[in-house]
Amino acid sequence: MSSDSNSKWKELSEREWKEKLVPESFNVLRKEATERAHTSPLNNEKREGLFACAGCGLPLFKSNTKFESGTGWPSFFEPVPDAVETKTDYFLALPRTEYHCRRCGGHQGHVFNDGPEPTGKRYCNNGVALEFIPGTKSD
Repeated sequence: MSSDSNSKWKELSEREWKEKLVPESFNVLRKEATERAHTSPLNNEKREGLFACAGCGLPLFKSNTKFESGTGWPSFFEPVPDAVETKTDYFLALPRTEYHCRRCGGHQGHVFNDGPEPTGKRYCNNGVALEFIPGTKSD
């Protein structure tokens, strides 16, 4: 079910998402929850490949954009072009920039201005919102 049609993914019902996703991924992707820091095996993933949305499989980050942020969540300095969309999140009272998968709308995490060059951005991602595709050329 990795069709590139945006409308098919955005039209799935809550029941259909619950059937498709494990509970932890559902809570993050569809309910904007946050997984506990230091719990995702993807935080330590060092192989070449792509990090894709766990909801619809859209590639979001190349492995050569991943860095160790010390936060306990997989972090990247740049998404794949046109892979994510952002919105302002006021959940903690102060505004933050949330980003989500362009295709299915699944919540991924938040972007901060404390990342490394060349972008200075830190896309702090929930590991349960991603799947890793090893060996995929990331350059």
